[in-house]
Amino acid sequence: MDFIRKAESSLGAARLLLDNGYTDEACSRAYYAMFDAARAALLVANAPVEAEVARTHRGLTSAFGQHIVKSGLISQEIGRSLGQAQHVRLIADYKGEPVEAKAAARMIAWAVTFVETIRDTFDLTSEPDPGDPSV
Repeated sequence: MDFIRKAESSLGAARLLLDNGYTDEACSRAYYAMFDAARAALLVANAPVEAEVARTHRGLTSAFGQHIVKSGLISQEIGRSLGQAQHVRLIADYKGEPVEAKAAARMIAWAVTFVETIRDTFDLTSEPDPGDPSV
């Protein structure tokens, strides 16, 4: 499975979760959409990042900032949204109170912008899933 397709799938899941009142879960899926899009960007940019580093949240965020944002491929604003989304995801996954619907919707909007920016900047398209019956 390629990372941009995985990111798009997570975005779809985030929307469905939010529409059904699952705000925390929607935030988590939106963050993982961004996480996978960032992994795709690092791969396509041939960033010299060890695979293990790009699998951790801190490692991925750091590598993305260093190789994608600082090099000018992606704006600082878009780069910051990855860190902001990670913060909201931690709240959604580990705090007792649920994230409000408005905040979850904002998180999904960040993720949509992030994934679209990565897809457009690196000219990525998702490959159809051979296991998808609609293909």
